[in-house]
Amino acid sequence: MALTLDQLNAASVPEAVAMLDGVYEHSPWIAEAALSERPFRSLAHLKHAMVQALQAAGADAQLALIRAHPELAGKAMVSQSLTAESTNEQSKAGLTDCNPEEFARIQQLNADYNTRFGFPFILAVRGPRGTGLPRSEIIDTFARRLANPVDFERGEALRNIHRIAEIRLADKFGAEPTLGHDVWDWHERLAQHSDPGYAEQGQLTVTYLTDAHRACAQRISRGMRECGFDEVEIDAVGNVVGRYHGSAPDAKYLLTGSHYDTVRNGGKYDGRLGIFVPMAAVRELHRQGKRLPFGIEVVGFAEEEGQRYKATFLGSGALIGHFDQTWLEQQDQDGVTMRQAMQNAGLCVDDIPKLRRERERYLGFVEVHIEQGPVLTELDIPLGIVTSINGCARYVCEMIGMASHAGTTPMDRRRDAALGVAELALYMEQRASQDPGSVATMGMVHVPGGSINVVPGRCAFSLDMRAPTDAQRDALVADVLAMLQSIAQRRGLQYTAELAMQASAAPSDPAWQQRWEAAVQALGVPLYRLPSGAGHDAMKLHELMPQAMLFVRGLNSGISHNPLESTTSDDMQLAVDAFSHLLKQLAAENA
Repeated sequence: MALTLDQLNAASVPEAVAMLDGVYEHSPWIAEAALSERPFRSLAHLKHAMVQALQAAGADAQLALIRAHPELAGKAMVSQSLTAESTNEQSKAGLTDCNPEEFARIQQLNADYNTRFGFPFILAVRGPRGTGLPRSEIIDTFARRLANPVDFERGEALRNIHRIAEIRLADKFGAEPTLGHDVWDWHERLAQHSDPGYAEQGQLTVTYLTDAHRACAQRISRGMRECGFDEVEIDAVGNVVGRYHGSAPDAKYLLTGSHYDTVRNGGKYDGRLGIFVPMAAVRELHRQGKRLPFGIEVVGFAEEEGQRYKATFLGSGALIGHFDQTWLEQQDQDGVTMRQAMQNAGLCVDDIPKLRRERERYLGFVEVHIEQGPVLTELDIPLGIVTSINGCARYVCEMIGMASHAGTTPMDRRRDAALGVAELALYMEQRASQDPGSVATMGMVHVPGGSINVVPGRCAFSLDMRAPTDAQRDALVADVLAMLQSIAQRRGLQYTAELAMQASAAPSDPAWQQRWEAAVQALGVPLYRLPSGAGHDAMKLHELMPQAMLFVRGLNSGISHNPLESTTSDDMQLAVDAFSHLLKQLAAENA
């Protein structure tokens, strides 16, 4: 029979410790220390109390806990001396069914890992959805983490231990993140669509108006209809728009959503989480037959990443009237203009100006997004409140020198375009480090037609510069562009620098930020505020209406724009619950 929080809160300390037996491997002291936080308001509250208890215990106790865990498919499994919990987990991941080659590989990894780190490899083998990781993924993760620094890997081991504890607690309390599982599954299904050249390699890439992109739009549209949205359409730029009407015909709308395009070889959750979380919340309203005093408009923005065309935030920009008509003549790498791509997709270019939203028809804009950084996961906090989005400027550039023979051109006679770019990259690193919160990235560097024995005559590159305020960003940009000019003059080079995108810093609206904070606190999740270094569609909507964002913790050190990008169905469930709570607040305010 499943435990309840009421039982745990009412029990004596020895009884409560017994109830929580096995949550942390051979370490009942963690549960005992966490019980001082009773009464627990939610399972999330209990989980974090145990996280804090371990954190407060210090490095020696943490290392002892790591060493209390068995090796994966190790001696304890072979001798059948694992705890019942570990047996269940390793069995669900199929580790008890390893073939001889897999078993030998894991044994070698165990030996190598213990030699390098001095403690066993810890992985929550039941995975982000709780159903078990494939053995191939376990082995790949094992091998990848062998390269981590020791201190980092100790932290990664503890984060996986907390995930193991989270799953074990859910088993004890019979807590199933049903909505989180649904959102997880929706991501998996959408990730089946990928552009040619990437799909064949098992990589996820969805760029604007490709076949994969259009297939994603159709799948999201169908999903919205199945969730009970009253209206679903694909608009003139390819945004997928779903509306769930309010209780009155003239009701205003809450606008929400995120993007469904991806970077090349990216992750499954960037952007898409902000579409599926509100879809799940709307589906619950529809199932309950509920209408709110306002409508809910969920938008899957067609383009945010700027991968196929230099038109970042195209989808959300169209909603605020910021669609640049000159974009239509841009060509992709195959020479296809945006206008042609839109016409091939059946979109009506003439209708784009009609997409602009009227401020008075909306309450505001909220966006749920995976954090794309390490802060929440390192703190073991599932949700974060975004205080502001950093301002950003992007440039597409080219350095132009003189191609010449690599063997016969003396070093003092060269006009090497690539070296000029390299010098600028080092300056960017030094300059951005001077300002708190500033970052500068040269994400693309390419020598067109380069050869191993030719001094580069041309070098194409990108600049991405971000800062917490517009003034700080502008100062960074000015210094980097001035250095670009200086390097070019000194080295006898020429250059071009085209502004591809500029977005102002977007502080969260205080009232909307407070609503997110109230929602998170109602779940018993610790309140944590942080800025966003990444750009989001909320930056564009910020220019038209108040906005605020909710971050969801990522796994694998919070990595994003990477196939390792991940989060758990438990954290997705919390995001849906927080979004639903925000809806309840708005309903009470607008009753």
